[in-house]
Amino acid sequence: MNINWNTQLYCLIGNPIEKSLSPEIHNYIFNINNMNCIYMCFNVEDNDLHQVLDTFKILGIKGFNVTIPYKIHIMKYLDEIDEEARLLGAVNTVKYLDGKFIGYNTDGAGFVKSLIDSGIHIKDKKILVLGAGGGSHAISMKLAQSGAKQIILLNRTIEKSKKLAYNISNKFGDISVEYDDLKSFSQYTDVDIVVNCTSIGMYPDTDEVPIDISIFSNKTVVCDIIYKPIKTKFLKNAEKKNMKIIGGMDMLINQAILSQKIWFSVDKNIAINIDEIKGFLHYSVE
Repeated sequence: MNINWNTQLYCLIGNPIEKSLSPEIHNYIFNINNMNCIYMCFNVEDNDLHQVLDTFKILGIKGFNVTIPYKIHIMKYLDEIDEEARLLGAVNTVKYLDGKFIGYNTDGAGFVKSLIDSGIHIKDKKILVLGAGGGSHAISMKLAQSGAKQIILLNRTIEKSKKLAYNISNKFGDISVEYDDLKSFSQYTDVDIVVNCTSIGMYPDTDEVPIDISIFSNKTVVCDIIYKPIKTKFLKNAEKKNMKIIGGMDMLINQAILSQKIWFSVDKNIAINIDEIKGFLHYSVE
């Protein structure tokens, strides 16, 4: 990597960010496309978020990603928000253009692509979503937009799942939406797909699971957006029941590629070897 006076900086902000794999993905893409760019991570405290964005503008940072816990909170500090991100209710990608920070969301599309690539159809499906944070907002809204028949939202704080359910119903009147607390999961086992959007089971708390998946039908597709570990205990438990499982690695790569297309305004495919990325990411995680 040849860093010079003309190198452009892209980054990730969140808290915590120590275990993020995003730099490996983005710097790989920059490298194979001969782009004079570098991607870094910054751990940001909540009280500093607005000031950090002002500093980014001064430094001329061209774009950045946003991770937990700021995907919703950051929206009030942005100059503009893309229609899709506004619909999904969260931002994970920001582009600097003409003196403005513009917010986008690639989480929803990245997740949906991971389902499609695995041969999973969304239309007319009953889907149980665990969690009601920024990732859940984007994914739940995108699932509704993609034709899901019913979405059930469970969260430890029921007020958050209630608010998200209201937002989905308000924007997609033809879909059935229910909400409850996470402890009530046993009442909602008759579903086609389960998606864990919580951080339960993420490194280093790898022995934790959000719900007991063993009481669900083995025809249920089980997804987890966590990518560290690559296969969470939640997914391992589902695999023991011969359920089809989808981990968070594909979504991570998909949303990163979509972020780059936004930053560089390209519709064509960026040169990339997804299998090579998965290879070195697996090595990094394991």
